[in-house]
Amino acid sequence: MPTPTGPDRLLRRVVRDGGGWTVLLTVVALIGAAAELALPASLGFAVDAAVGGTASWWPAVACALVAILLTTDILGDVAAGYGAARATALLRRRLLRHLFACDVRTVRRYPVGDLVGRLVGQATDAGQAGTAVVFGVVALLPPVGSVVALTLIEPLLGLTLLGGLAVLAVLMRAFVTDASAAVTGYQRVLGTIAGRLLEALGGARTIAAAATVDQERDRVLSALPELRGYGLLGWRLLARASARTAAVGPLLQAAVVAVGGYALTAGWLTPGQLVAAMQYAALGAGLGAVLATLNRLVRARAAANRIAEPLAHPTRRYGDEPLPSGQGELRMRGVGVHGADGRPVLRDIDLLVPAGATLAVVGRSGVGKSTLAAVAGRLHDPDAGEVLLDGVPLHRLSPQALRRGIGQAFDRPVLVGETVHDAIGLALPEESAGPPAGAAPATAEVLAVARAAQVADVVARLPDGFRTRLTDAPLSGGEAQRLGLARAFPAQRLLILDDATSSLDTATEHRISRAVTEGVGGRTRLVVTHRAATAATADLVAWLDGGRVRAVGPHRRLWADPDYRAVFTPGCDLR
Repeated sequence: MPTPTGPDRLLRRVVRDGGGWTVLLTVVALIGAAAELALPASLGFAVDAAVGGTASWWPAVACALVAILLTTDILGDVAAGYGAARATALLRRRLLRHLFACDVRTVRRYPVGDLVGRLVGQATDAGQAGTAVVFGVVALLPPVGSVVALTLIEPLLGLTLLGGLAVLAVLMRAFVTDASAAVTGYQRVLGTIAGRLLEALGGARTIAAAATVDQERDRVLSALPELRGYGLLGWRLLARASARTAAVGPLLQAAVVAVGGYALTAGWLTPGQLVAAMQYAALGAGLGAVLATLNRLVRARAAANRIAEPLAHPTRRYGDEPLPSGQGELRMRGVGVHGADGRPVLRDIDLLVPAGATLAVVGRSGVGKSTLAAVAGRLHDPDAGEVLLDGVPLHRLSPQALRRGIGQAFDRPVLVGETVHDAIGLALPEESAGPPAGAAPATAEVLAVARAAQVADVVARLPDGFRTRLTDAPLSGGEAQRLGLARAFPAQRLLILDDATSSLDTATEHRISRAVTEGVGGRTRLVVTHRAATAATADLVAWLDGGRVRAVGPHRRLWADPDYRAVFTPGCDLR
């Protein structure tokens, strides 16, 4: 199991992800800070030269430093923007790849809307880490440099500024502590609202049919007062810190000026040194940039903490073995799976599906049929036992071998891709699933599996055929299921259908069943079903009850058991 990714470790990686832009920002910012610290001294020397009536290059030096400040400010903004954009893009890619590589059960712990919020909003905040760190370090240089410069001019001036900065440091530390809690709470509640909203949008038809729009709106927005509270708290903390800085800063500057005036009358300072001291006092007491940078760092760290949470979950490990020789024998040995609450979903499952055979998995709702199908296709690994395909444990197969060997179709398939062609060709090798040359409607492989799934005629009626965008394709539930079936058909060894024909009419289901049974290579089929007719056509039936296999055998033999008959729709009498 990999070491969990903590927020601080993640932030360090984000800073590195800025690449050359972060390096450029660091160099430019340091040059700008050096020019800013050198400017008061050059002005002081220019004043002394003017008072003494001597010619000097110091005014020209001061003008050159101002030009450097303008140039570094522009270059810094450019480098900060590009660096943050690069780091954010890499962070989003890393999080997305990690989520897809995780166990399916891991991803289901988080509402989809919450994950979208982390991927979009929190990744943007965390991506600013490199910029915030550079600006944070550079923002400290003027106050520290001012203390050193004033000490060199007159030690008493340095001590005066240092005492005031110590007070401001205590105030800012309190701001960082309180603001971190406020930002973390705000992001957490925002993710909760986003998750509820996406759930509500996905069930919009059900909500409208039940006339519960008002109740659902109240449920989604029930956390809004808490979100408002965290938001107001964050603004109040920032305003309070800004007010304290604004109040202490001028007082500190006035104290340095007063001490400097006394030193001038005592003959300890020249007029030019007093001018430089006043500039350094303003530079050291102006901590607005430090406060803004601290606020950005607080947001970046809180966001990194949110992103590090899903990144801490281990990903599935794959082997490097190719598909073994064989025809698709599926074996489960002592397979056990636990739910999120720790209770067993499947227990001690031992199954053997001969190569080329069809196994129907039946049972009442909630007994673990879909979980068994998911384990058989390695959507997630069992907590106990192992699953073997042609004698090789699934975890030892390479991702490419697993993808070619096992195909899966679901009762509510999610169609992925830009067009219908993309959705069907998702499981095909890239050389055969890519877009065809010219104006051809589909590659031969895509067309073949579409015909086998009885969906080619449906696609032909779409506005642009196989090139119709999925968002513009008016598909019924059964048609979407057939596209999902077509996507799964290229599998070479094992085809898993998790209630994947539930929305089809009897005639279409019969034609698809023939295509599945008589398909290329006589693939092994594992079919989760609630229909007695489907179970009757299978070679074997695995009857699940209470998370265990209660019986395995032909449908006709099991039908003699009244408990088995009760699994199916009352009144069904297929023998």
